[in-house]
Amino acid sequence: YPSEFLMQKITEDNQIPVHLHVSVSLQYVAGLKGRALVEFFHSNIAEVENEELRHLMWSSVLFYKTPNVEVMSCVLLSTKAIYFLLDDSFIHADEHQSDFWNKENSDCENSSFHLSCCFVLKLNDLQSVNVGLFDQYFRIAGHSADHIVTCLTRDSYNTHTFIQQLMAVLSLLARTPSPEPVDKDFYSEFGSKNTGKMENYELIHSSRVKFIYPNEEEIGDLAFLVAEKMDGLTNLPSLNILLYVLAFQVNHFEGSAQNTSSLQPKTLILTSSDLFLFDEDYISYPLPDFAKEPPKRDKYQLADGRRIRDLDRVLMGYQTYPQALTFVFDDVQNQDLMQNLTLDHFGE
Repeated sequence: YPSEFLMQKITEDNQIPVHLHVSVSLQYVAGLKGRALVEFFHSNIAEVENEELRHLMWSSVLFYKTPNVEVMSCVLLSTKAIYFLLDDSFIHADEHQSDFWNKENSDCENSSFHLSCCFVLKLNDLQSVNVGLFDQYFRIAGHSADHIVTCLTRDSYNTHTFIQQLMAVLSLLARTPSPEPVDKDFYSEFGSKNTGKMENYELIHSSRVKFIYPNEEEIGDLAFLVAEKMDGLTNLPSLNILLYVLAFQVNHFEGSAQNTSSLQPKTLILTSSDLFLFDEDYISYPLPDFAKEPPKRDKYQLADGRRIRDLDRVLMGYQTYPQALTFVFDDVQNQDLMQNLTLDHFGE
C-alpha cells in the first residue's frame, strides 16, 4: 500500500494546467484524490498486480510518428512502466495514425461513455532519456519509432522531479550487468575521432539506460543559427542567448460566436539585441539509432524575429501562472529612419 506521504504528493500533482483543455474522461481522472486515484490506477491502468504507482505528472506529449500533434496527457510512472493516459480526440486528429493505434472500438463514439487510450512504455524497453535545453522538455526512447515520446513539461522543476523518480524506479529493475568497461582516457570517452567534436554529456544508469544532457556546444550552435537569421546585423562574439523558454503564441480569433484563442507552441529565444520565436522539432533530434534518413524539417525554423530597439511596450496580464505577455513593436520594422528618408512612412 502506498504511504500517506506518497498519496498526498500524487493528489497534489494531479492538476491539469489551467491554460490547456482536456476531454471529459481526463477531467474525471484529474478529479480523483488519494486512495481513489491509486485504486483507479490498479483497476484500470496497471498491467501487473504487484506494481506500485510512484509518480504522476500532467504534460503535453509528442509521439515520434505524429510529430505535429501535441496532446495533453496524464503521465503515470510505476515500478514496471510509464503510462500515458491520452485524450481520445487525439486518435482522430491525424488520419495517418490508424495503423499506430489499431483502434477497433469506434462504436463507442456516440454513446455517453468517454474513452481514453493509454500508451504504455515498459521500463524494460527503455533505452535512453534525452533532456532538452534548460530542462524544458525530455524525450524517452525505446527500441523502435513506436516507443519514442517527448514530454513538453515547459517547466524545469517538473522535468527534474520526473527524471529523479524515473532513476529511482530503474534502480529496482533486475537487469543483467554490463560487461566490465575498458578504462578510457578523457578524450576517447567524450570525443569523436572522426569529427573532433565533443559529444553530449551522457550518464549511464545502473539499469543501462542512458541519460543524455545537452552540452555547452548546443547553446553555441543555437547562437550561430540565431546570428544567421539576423542577416549579420550583429557580430557573433557579442551575441549572448539570455533566455530560452518553451511558450505558446496566442492567436486570437475575433468575430466568431465566442472570441476564442488558440495556443501555438513556440520556442522563445531572447538575445541582447533581438527577440525570436522559433518552431522547434522536439522529437526528431538527436536522431535515433534506427533512423535511415534525417527528418524532413530542421530542428529550428524561424517564425518571427524583432529587434529589441523596436519594442514599444510590454503588457502584462494580472492572472497567476501561466503569465500572458504582449509585446508591442513599432510599425516600422528593420528600417533605420536616418538611413533612408525617401520612404513614405506616413502613407498606407
